[in-house]
Amino acid sequence: MNLDVRTDQVVQELETLAAFSDVPAPAVSRIVFTETDRKARAWLWGLCSEAALIVRADAVGNTFARWEGSAPELPAVGSGSHIDAIPHSGRYDGTVGVLGALEAIRALQRAGFRPRRSIELLLFTSEEPTRFGIGCLGSRLLSGALDPAGAADLRDGNGATLDQARAAARFSGSLASVALPRDHYHAFVELHIEQGPLLECECVPMGIVTAIAAPATLRIDIEGEGGHAGAVLMPYRCDAFLTAAEVALAVEAAAKGSGAIDTVGTVGVCEIFPGAVNSIPSRVRMLVDVRDIDLARRDRVLEAIQRRAMAIAAGRLAGLCTEILNADAPAEASPLVVDALRRASAEQGLRYRTMVSRAYHDSLFMARIARTGMLFIPCRDGVSHRPDEYAAPWDIENGVRVLAAALARLAA
Repeated sequence: MNLDVRTDQVVQELETLAAFSDVPAPAVSRIVFTETDRKARAWLWGLCSEAALIVRADAVGNTFARWEGSAPELPAVGSGSHIDAIPHSGRYDGTVGVLGALEAIRALQRAGFRPRRSIELLLFTSEEPTRFGIGCLGSRLLSGALDPAGAADLRDGNGATLDQARAAARFSGSLASVALPRDHYHAFVELHIEQGPLLECECVPMGIVTAIAAPATLRIDIEGEGGHAGAVLMPYRCDAFLTAAEVALAVEAAAKGSGAIDTVGTVGVCEIFPGAVNSIPSRVRMLVDVRDIDLARRDRVLEAIQRRAMAIAAGRLAGLCTEILNADAPAEASPLVVDALRRASAEQGLRYRTMVSRAYHDSLFMARIARTGMLFIPCRDGVSHRPDEYAAPWDIENGVRVLAAALARLAA
C-alpha cells in the first residue's frame, strides 16, 4: 500500500495546536476545560469533520472520531492520545499521537484502503494531573478504573469540582456513562514521543513498547520539634528535615537495591514547616514516586521504604506516618498489537527496538479493556515537558507510516 503521508501538513497542524496556549511560544500551557482547551478541541473537531469522520464526545470530554468500516458492528481499532499540556511545556507530548493518528487515517483514505473494522481516533481528557491532581482522568473513567461518584467531587486549586468544570466546558451527562464496554475496541495503539534518550542515542527510528510502568505515590509525614536555630544546641535537637533527608536516601537505596534497572524512586516534594532560615524544622511532608513494570517488585520496594523510614524516625526520636495515595498496576502490551507494529515497521523498512515505557500514559488504563500497545518515536536529547521539547518531521512521518500500516493490519 502506497501511503502518502503529508508531513508538512502534520507539522503545520502541530504548530497551530501549539498556538492554543496560555503562555507565549515556544512554551505551551493548555489546561483541561479552560477556554484555551475548549478552542483547541473545537479546532480539532473541525479537522476530524473535514476528514469525514463521525465525531462525538462523552460526559467528561473524551472525544471519538470514527472512520466507519464495512463491518461497523465489529469492535473497532482505536488510536489517539491527549492534547492537554502542563504549564510551560512543549508541543509534542500527546499531540503527536492525536494529529499523527488523524494523518494515519487520512493517509489510508488517500491510499484507497477500506477498513473492515471501524478505525477510531480517541482524544483523551486530562492525561496530565495539572488541574485535578490525578493523571489519565479520561482513560481512568473509560476503563472503569475510577469511581464516577468520587470523580465528580474532584476539585481543582480554586475549589471548582470536576462536575462544575466540565459543565462550564459544555460537557454534560452522567460520569457513569463514560465507561466503555470491554468489547468496544478490538485493539488500541498509541503513538507518542519517547520522552527519553534511548532511540536517539541508538539511532533507532522506532520503539515498540512491550510494557508500561506504573507509579505508586507514597506520602510521608514527619513530626520533629521546632525551636530557635541559634538557641537549641545540636545534641538536643529533633530536626524533622534531617529525618527526611535520611528517608530520601533510603528511597534511593531501596530503588537501587531492587535488583532491576526498571525500578525507580523519586522524592518529588519535600515541604518544610515553618520554612524559616532561623527556625528548626518541626514538620516535613514528603511525596515519593516509586514505579516499575513489575508490580510485585515495586510493592516490595514500597514496603522496604516504609520499614526503613520508620526505623530512621525511631532512631531520631521523630514521629512518622505514611500513606499510599495511589498505586496503579503496570500493564503489558498485547502480543497482537506488538506483532502488528513489528510487521508494520518491517513493511516500511524501518528498524525498531522493543522497550518499556517508564512514563505512564492513557494506554496504561486502556490495557484494562482492550488489546493495547504503544509506538515511540525519538525526541531530541530525550527532553519532554519543557518548551524545547522537539520531534523531527522525519521521525513524525516514520511514526505515522508505521501507525497507519499497523491500523490497516488490525482493522482488516
